[in-house]
Amino acid sequence: MNAPLLPFQRFQFEFGRRLRDPGGSSRPEGVPARRMAVYEELLFNNVTGFLDNCFPVARATLGERRWRRLARVFFRDWRCRTAYFREIPREFLDWLALAETPALPPWFRELLHYEWAELAVDVMVAESPVVDPAGGLIDGHPVLAPALMNLGYAWPVHRIGPAYRPRKPRAVHLLVFRDGADEVRFIEISAATALLVGRLQAGDSGRSACLAVAAGLGHTRPEALLESGAATLLQLREAGAILGAAP
Repeated sequence: MNAPLLPFQRFQFEFGRRLRDPGGSSRPEGVPARRMAVYEELLFNNVTGFLDNCFPVARATLGERRWRRLARVFFRDWRCRTAYFREIPREFLDWLALAETPALPPWFRELLHYEWAELAVDVMVAESPVVDPAGGLIDGHPVLAPALMNLGYAWPVHRIGPAYRPRKPRAVHLLVFRDGADEVRFIEISAATALLVGRLQAGDSGRSACLAVAAGLGHTRPEALLESGAATLLQLREAGAILGAAP
């Protein structure tokens, strides 16, 4: 049997409840309304500031009123599992994947993930690999930028904004990576290139990766596609997604 709460514990619970849900909880006894409002606004704005900064397109596209309402429900209901402020956007994504929310556009969650990917790659901890910048990309093992995400979406998230809200899905593949100048870059790639990058992430040589992709796509003469694959690898190196080859 649980022991009854002590007065200070009861106050803490009431205070926390009020901070999370000012519209649905009473103010703790003895706390002036003006002072309570300062705490309520301070904490909510602190959390939503990280959401606003990470998801500017989603915010603008959804509209300020709906966005603030969504942020309010997140603030009220979700129990974050980390104390790091930079992880708040990731917690928002996790909450939205499980929450029963009012109807949202079908592409909204993917748009949020796309915007979050920029932050994720920007803060990703990755050691600089040993690489030969001029190394052979077909016979060698191409080395990808260490901070990189190979993403696929059902909607053209990189085009969505207040002026464009798609009605039908269109699959898109995007490579998000941190280049040599530590700038986060996005490039749109084909489905075949996404498969190729996946093989490189698994440690394949350039030749092995190209042949595996060709075979997976059902080409009867995979060797004939090596030239095309080599050109793609060169393009990725020029873009900064491939740093070179392992020495």
